[in-house]
Amino acid sequence: MAIRDGFSGTIGDTPLIRLGKLSAETGCEILAKAEFLNPGGSVKDRTALGIIEDAERSGRLGPGGTVVEGTAGNTGIGLAHICAARGYRCIIVIPDNQSREKFELLRQLGAEVRPVPPKPYNDPDNYQKIAGRLAATLPGAIWANQFDNTSNRDVHYRTTGPEIWRDSEGRVDAFVCAVGTGGTLAGVARYLKERKPAVRIVLADPMGSSLYHWVLDGELRAEGKSITEGIGTSRVTANLQDTPIDSALQVDDQQCVDMLYRLLREEGLFVGGSSGINLVAAQQLARELGPGHCVVTLLCDRGGLYAGRLFNPVWLREAGLQPPA
Repeated sequence: MAIRDGFSGTIGDTPLIRLGKLSAETGCEILAKAEFLNPGGSVKDRTALGIIEDAERSGRLGPGGTVVEGTAGNTGIGLAHICAARGYRCIIVIPDNQSREKFELLRQLGAEVRPVPPKPYNDPDNYQKIAGRLAATLPGAIWANQFDNTSNRDVHYRTTGPEIWRDSEGRVDAFVCAVGTGGTLAGVARYLKERKPAVRIVLADPMGSSLYHWVLDGELRAEGKSITEGIGTSRVTANLQDTPIDSALQVDDQQCVDMLYRLLREEGLFVGGSSGINLVAAQQLARELGPGHCVVTLLCDRGGLYAGRLFNPVWLREAGLQPPA
């Protein structure tokens, strides 16, 4: 067994999991990359590592420095882990409507957590903009800026994409995933398109996000709303710009919840809301493509971060959703 070098050395090289029942139903091989097995529990460990290592290489982040980020949670968790391992101060600005479990974990990891009221991106008090202003006032600090720092998509081009290509033995016909910063979809899409131009890249979008209509008709237009955290956006980030995207699928909250419980009960996989969005879209895409194809998506993070919400029947009913029987 190979020995990994610390927390950072354990990030990546996650397995592809074949989802037997969804595959059998659609006649396609549906594979989900188990990003929840990263040491910090999510795909955002890759983003955090890519951003920090890029800042170290450039000299912007040195010994005893500070990392500041505005995040809905998972990137902050990854940053907090790496900062603890490398001796950096970590300050996380986070919307105060995120799950309680995220706040508790960030504090346990040693991050300074600064909750702020949720505001749209065009508001100067949006959490991302607050983080940027805060970093500018602190000596030796960097703003991670995961949405527009393209070292985010670069790390997925270097790692996530090649791992999918290798482990699927090049048989991948389509890749589908939801977008928050856009880094994962952008990096993977670029890599896979270089290896196999015919591979289909599909954006999975929750209600309330503007990207579904942006992909289909070039207009940033949202409809409805969603309980999902960390995905969906009202703008095209620097990471997402110029990404080769073939199509988009829209998923509502009830479909997402039903899929999460199905994954838990049929596959034993306890994962978060973005994974539900991804698997609903993967199932739809498999049916569109027809039997015999290989569809790959991501299981982005662990379900424990959402235990008080997505896996709480009382909370779901209060949100207007029906918990599966």
